[in-house]
Amino acid sequence: MKVHQFLDHYGITENPFAQEDAASDRVFQEHCLEGTHHPAWDKVFGDPETPSTAVVFGEQGSGKTALRLQIVNRLRAHNEKHPDQRVLILEYDDFNPFLDTFRERLSGRQRKPENALKNWRLWDHMDAILSLATTRLANTIRQNGTDPGEPSAGVTSTQLEQLTRPQKRDLLLLAGIYDNNRELSLPSRWSLLKRKLRFSSWSTWKTLLIGLLVTACVIGGVSYFQGWKSLLQWWVAGAIVAGWLPYLIRVARMHWLAWRIARQVRILDHAPGELRRLLLQIDRSELSGQPLPSRARGDDRYEMLMKLQSILKTLGFGSIVVLVDRVDEPHLINGSAERIRDLLWPIFDNKFLKHPGIAFKLLLPASVVPYLNRQEKEFYERSRLDKQNLVQSLSWTGQALYDVANDRIKACTKLADKPPTLSDLFSPTISQGELIGALDRLRAPRHLFKFLYRLLVDHCSKYTEDKPEWKIQPETLQVSMTVFQRELQNYDQKLGAG
Repeated sequence: MKVHQFLDHYGITENPFAQEDAASDRVFQEHCLEGTHHPAWDKVFGDPETPSTAVVFGEQGSGKTALRLQIVNRLRAHNEKHPDQRVLILEYDDFNPFLDTFRERLSGRQRKPENALKNWRLWDHMDAILSLATTRLANTIRQNGTDPGEPSAGVTSTQLEQLTRPQKRDLLLLAGIYDNNRELSLPSRWSLLKRKLRFSSWSTWKTLLIGLLVTACVIGGVSYFQGWKSLLQWWVAGAIVAGWLPYLIRVARMHWLAWRIARQVRILDHAPGELRRLLLQIDRSELSGQPLPSRARGDDRYEMLMKLQSILKTLGFGSIVVLVDRVDEPHLINGSAERIRDLLWPIFDNKFLKHPGIAFKLLLPASVVPYLNRQEKEFYERSRLDKQNLVQSLSWTGQALYDVANDRIKACTKLADKPPTLSDLFSPTISQGELIGALDRLRAPRHLFKFLYRLLVDHCSKYTEDKPEWKIQPETLQVSMTVFQRELQNYDQKLGAG
């Protein structure tokens, strides 16, 4: 007996439990994004008009990625309804590019995987978030205001015209430092952005023109009055150098500043020469006093973050939501709870997590909870987790998992007038309460899907196509659950969770 034969009997056109990863699960993305939520959904999602931070810990398969996709889906719906108070959605879930560049900056023993993340700081997270936001905004402006990934996050020409000159300067500074678009070179994409913003900077040529003019006048005057041979005198060279001195001093200062920025922004790979050429295109008076990430501290980043928020507000974005997920997947971390701790702990800073206009949704693995419980008083005073909408365990009850299974069955049922429930697949001798009690032992949706998929296979393998059995029997449920629980326990022990 084949599984699809069993499902066809109930009008189920595809196996509801074949997929385990929400990111590639078509049934979830097309049918369950809105209908199936964890009981803690309201606490985690909050209100887009008054964004709030939430910290969620959950074991593998508990639905953290599904929760992230649901948050994105709901925020996009909010953006469509509120075009003047949109939310900029930043998915901070691909750490590999940042961590690779960061590790290359280290030397000696610090580059070893077990030591590298011990050097990670809060401002590295801030640089990464500024990079995600700036890259997305700059790409949107360069593409005539359209965002291919989210149509509701576009920018109109009218909104661009409302940017003041200081805001355009701030955006160009942010783009010069944090724009991480890999399709174009930094000078090309920065020049294109500058043209789109219509930012003129003729005054930056002043010192260069002075040098050229002094050189031309000295050479012309000496050769006219004293002849060409007089150009070889030392004072002529001194006069020319004096004319170029303001320009040379400015170039030296910008190169020193560019080198310091490239050295301190450790999650991006900057060439000081390219960055210097961009800084030279902004007038000295407009650059003076501006916060730039040239020191190992967070103060400058906070100010740049506020400048970014000011720009976004003019462009119709009232707030920013940062979704942190998949922190256990980067190859530098490779699932190590200790390395996850080293990466995450700097971000637990109440000043950062409660920054006005920004909400962080931290969807974190449960493997670091033991480290959290062993922290000293100083950590809790700095992080104030009691104010961060903490969900310490993204656990699922048997009733919740039963509802999840029914939602998926309903989504896959197209050939029956009335969709069956999960109980309809089992023998009448198995009550709904007994079934829910069995599901309660699974704890997470991924375990639920794995178990039910195996259960269908185990049931169908006991019968032939000529003599099918349309109800799963109690002994099949019991044996399959026992085997699955044993395998799940062994897996947890290998992960160090048992």
